[in-house]
Amino acid sequence: MTQEELFKKLIGHCKEYGFIFQSSEIYDGLSAVYDYGQNGVELKNNIKRYWWDAMVRLNDNIVGLDASIFMHPRVWEASGHVGAFNDPMIDNRDSKKRYRADVLIEDFIAKLEERIEKDVEKARRKYGEAFDSAQFRSTNPNVLRAKAKIKEVKLRMFEALNANKLDDLRELIVDCEIACPVSGTRNWTDVRQFNLMFSTQMGSVSADANLIYLRPETAQGIFVNFLNVQKTGRMKLPFGIAQIGKAFRNEIVARQFIFRMREFEQMEMQFFIRPGEELRWYEYWKKARMAWHRSLGLGDERYRFHNHEKLAHYANAAADVEFEFPFGFKEVEGIHSRTDFDLGNHSKFSGKKLQYFDPETGENYVPYVVETSIGVDRMVLLVLSAAYREEKLSRDEEGGDEGERVVLSIPPMLAPVKFAVLPLVKKDGLPEKARAIMNTLRLDYNSQYDEKDSIGKRYRRQDAIGTPFCVTIDHDTLANDTVTIRHRDSMAQERVPVGALSAILDEKVSMKRSLQDLAAAL
Repeated sequence: MTQEELFKKLIGHCKEYGFIFQSSEIYDGLSAVYDYGQNGVELKNNIKRYWWDAMVRLNDNIVGLDASIFMHPRVWEASGHVGAFNDPMIDNRDSKKRYRADVLIEDFIAKLEERIEKDVEKARRKYGEAFDSAQFRSTNPNVLRAKAKIKEVKLRMFEALNANKLDDLRELIVDCEIACPVSGTRNWTDVRQFNLMFSTQMGSVSADANLIYLRPETAQGIFVNFLNVQKTGRMKLPFGIAQIGKAFRNEIVARQFIFRMREFEQMEMQFFIRPGEELRWYEYWKKARMAWHRSLGLGDERYRFHNHEKLAHYANAAADVEFEFPFGFKEVEGIHSRTDFDLGNHSKFSGKKLQYFDPETGENYVPYVVETSIGVDRMVLLVLSAAYREEKLSRDEEGGDEGERVVLSIPPMLAPVKFAVLPLVKKDGLPEKARAIMNTLRLDYNSQYDEKDSIGKRYRRQDAIGTPFCVTIDHDTLANDTVTIRHRDSMAQERVPVGALSAILDEKVSMKRSLQDLAAAL
């Protein structure tokens, strides 16, 4: 199965099992806008909770905020979004499709990188244990040519983007012989800039209404509230403000399911520090954020850092945490050293001094900022992509169809449903006993009760939504007050007392242990 086929199956699975639906589907849908179903919203909320607790509960000097979506339009002038929040877009005249010029070039680079890996893997199979990967990469002519091409293309792209030379971007696309994925032709228009902000009007009468914007990021709500939080919380540098909220971008090219959407959710933390200390804290938060990702147990090798060569106008250092999705390594989180650009510009545009009085030095100054910004929806897709698998079972003891199962091996602490309670049969008092057991635990953990179909089919349904544990009630339960716990990933079963269920579940599905391990690692 190719990665593209796998991704299509994952998208279908998300709808079939109540994770993600197309928005307004009964009206033929709304492009690049999605709704979270009953299982999707639980997964999403668990991810947000784990991030929030790791940020706010584990750090004495980080507090929370919930700023409004609507903000004064001058905010976006000060932030640079009105004048500079643009993407370079190019159209194919034959397909009538529009693409981000830089993304087309990045996809071309990714194909060259894939070609290198295929050559390495082919050589590995040919030479076996004697194969030296490092030597092959440094001497093979095909690999060296591909590396040189990647270096050349990256250099030309970054130079064009930094200088805003749109003609040079188009020329690079032509030189690389990049074709439209739909039409297969290279009949390109010129590259143009498009502003990504959604605008609307605020006011009771349209003639008197003011133009405002839906926020394209959540960070500015933190910056304009810097003094409010600092003074009311008596915060001393360094300190951070964390926020989870919706943002909106008029993406011309929204694609790859929920990876790039027009309405999305962000988890951001702005960490305020003394000028001159920003690069030390930048490195600290790079380490801390990668530790958070790896604590999910989805495979350390699937993460990497991408250090920015082209920096945003406000940054003096930037890196992305990238994850290997079915469509390649892509950004899930950004760590940026934003200097004093934001607070400095808001001071200029508002006329208010956004300064900090340092009691240790007796100085007033504008703090510098290190930002961590992670996409909630991308994290949902990351978890689902890493968790989805299809298994052929050597022997089907549980009554599933044709010895196969689809399972979501979601980290137990993030799983939408933590356990399912399944009476073996719908008689002999087993349903009543099952309900009683479930009622003692349901306020601590999200659970499901299921008595329909064979026990094997019920196990399969729970596997498909990622439920880590199934608790089966049988006739022995009535006799000795024990139940069978069935483990999702191994399908192993063990007999335990009913009274031990709470402690077992607390150990296996609680976020507490992961947070403790994370704190110890930092």
